[in-house]
Amino acid sequence: MTSEHVFVASLPDLVEASEYAAHPRGGLVRLRITVTESGIELLGDGLRPEAVESVLEALGGGTMEQMLCG
Repeated sequence: MTSEHVFVASLPDLVEASEYAAHPRGGLVRLRITVTESGIELLGDGLRPEAVESVLEALGGGTMEQMLCG
């Protein structure tokens, strides 16, 4: 399944800037799963966007909301 990317103004942080030094290779990924009336929401955050996208793709893809960081 191919994912659609939608850019949004903000998303909650699951990884704090203070954690970056402890993961110099960028492998930290955190997930938050929420059950809602309309289904399951999966929020992913990580040091490298590719790692988060890989996890979400492996779980079935779908629409991915993403922030432009800078």
